Amino acid sequence: MDSNHLSPLRKGVVGVQFLFVAFGATVLVPLLVGLDPSTALFTAGISTLLFHLVTKGKVPIFLGSSFAFIAPIIKATELYGLAGTLSGMVGVAMVYFVMSALVKWQGIRLIERLFPPVVIGPVIILIGLSLAGTGVNMAKENWTLALLSLFTAVIVSIRAKGLLKLIPIFCGIIMGYIAALIFYDVDMSGVRNAAWLGFPQFVFPQFSWEPILFMMPVAIAPVIEHIGDVYVVNTVTGKDYVKDPGLHRTLLGDGLACLCAGLLGGPPVTTYSEVTGAMSLTKVTNPQVIRIAAITAILFSVIGKVSALLKSIPSAVLGGIMLLLFGTIACAGIANLVNNCIDLSRTRNIIIVSLTLTIGIGGAVLAWGEFSLSGIGLAALVGVGLNLVLPREER
Repeated sequence: MDSNHLSPLRKGVVGVQFLFVAFGATVLVPLLVGLDPSTALFTAGISTLLFHLVTKGKVPIFLGSSFAFIAPIIKATELYGLAGTLSGMVGVAMVYFVMSALVKWQGIRLIERLFPPVVIGPVIILIGLSLAGTGVNMAKENWTLALLSLFTAVIVSIRAKGLLKLIPIFCGIIMGYIAALIFYDVDMSGVRNAAWLGFPQFVFPQFSWEPILFMMPVAIAPVIEHIGDVYVVNTVTGKDYVKDPGLHRTLLGDGLACLCAGLLGGPPVTTYSEVTGAMSLTKVTNPQVIRIAAITAILFSVIGKVSALLKSIPSAVLGGIMLLLFGTIACAGIANLVNNCIDLSRTRNIIIVSLTLTIGIGGAVLAWGEFSLSGIGLAALVGVGLNLVLPREER
């Protein structure tokens, strides 16, 4: 299908369909970390449009809520409060800006030197496993709903065809929610009392250095994921966005998008491979269609009933989805190591992977005065440092 010759109506239909693919994941992140799902939809739409502005409207990428920041946001909220945590998005954006400048200056080889798979793989594993206990605790509230949601997502992932296969999380949530409405007592008073039209609940950051420094190391993995996603989009579209408009522009756009989302009270955003998969299936790769999806997200965000409905989803349903979701993220980290042929019989690689995992999972804390660094951020810095200082073994 030549997406450049679609009628305006068909572009609109496909654009809404693309949002449907991204919808479940985009609203799940704020539901898990205590943010407003309507705000996440609004910031996803605004961030995507901002990304397209920076990349000259050439790159068909949709930006939605990033799963990589679920654990760090929950931990940072405990330490610094929600307003302080949102200021940490400044740190996330700074990492993207620095990487953009490095790519512009030295090309992608410097990034590969600093963040090879032996570092990124265990960091992604940590992102997946760090909240496994939270998922189990949420599921324990009602194992029936949790397992129904989980099994639905698994079956859709394995058996579904076409676009349905791209939204297993969304299908699991819908099935669990329907079962909760039929067999259990779900408080719908918030939905009944919500206005049809209403602005998202914007939360503005309260700036301090501690959450900014806490969040900066966490951004390393999403930056590498961004680079990989751009190459995937290259393959799907048959174009080279690394050269035009340039990888430095896509990184800059993603960084500005994260900054914009944080300033308005939304979670950090990242490139959505689900939408890229939908483009591959439909053969519609026109960036205009992605912008229609972004505008649709903004329109959805001002429907008060939608936000109230999302907030009424039982936590056990979300817990069941989390069991699959966080394990899937961890598997992506393992796949990163396997696909890049990381030889774990080599002492150097064993040391980097082992210390990254044990420091991240074990709860190590680096404290200096009132500042402290722990968890995924500390583990990522340790991995990068070890990769730079440990001598490389001769093959």
